[in-house]
Amino acid sequence: MHNKTGSLAVRSDPSARPISRYHSASYIGRVKESLTTRVSKFICAIFLTLLLCLGIVFFILWINLRPHRPRVHIRDFSLPGLGKSDGFETSHISFEITAHNPNHKVSVYYDTMEGSVYYREKRVGSTKLTHPLYQDPKNTSLIEGVLRGPTMVVNEDRWKQMGRDRNQGKVVFRLEVVSVIRFKVYTWHSKRHRMHANCYVEVGWDGMLLSGTKDKRCPVYFT
Repeated sequence: MHNKTGSLAVRSDPSARPISRYHSASYIGRVKESLTTRVSKFICAIFLTLLLCLGIVFFILWINLRPHRPRVHIRDFSLPGLGKSDGFETSHISFEITAHNPNHKVSVYYDTMEGSVYYREKRVGSTKLTHPLYQDPKNTSLIEGVLRGPTMVVNEDRWKQMGRDRNQGKVVFRLEVVSVIRFKVYTWHSKRHRMHANCYVEVGWDGMLLSGTKDKRCPVYFT
């Protein structure tokens, strides 16, 4: 519209509102909050990725280095004089077991080891088997034990019961080997574990180990 002087007059629109400082500050705040959120998510993603990688590394190390329990086999067991009526007075039991370390990179320390023989779940005798023993990975040790004299107690009634079992074809014993062991991985040593191995053995009429239980693997558990 032209005014009286011939110049153009500009009419303002009452509906158009100027941008206030409040709205400008709110927009900037939302931008800062969005950037902060993105940075936080990025840091969390990096942390979770590192945690996952560490978990995978530790899992692989655990699979490769985790200790496997030793394997125990009964190799020999004999009770000479089983057929003699008065054999309980001079009887003795001798046995041999093998302890195998199946680990590839883990060594085993045997701090103590004790063997006990049971007949019908009543202990016949007990003896210490070996001095402290160190076993390298993938190594097998032969361990021998003998029960006689004060380490073996067999009365006449129990001896007669063994004789009756012998006449039926076999006498069954249980050899329990209790060890205190530790594992070694490089320079790291584990805490002490009490290991039990139960070997069920059968001897024939001559008091010698029957072939059915020779080299039989003994169940092993920890307490």
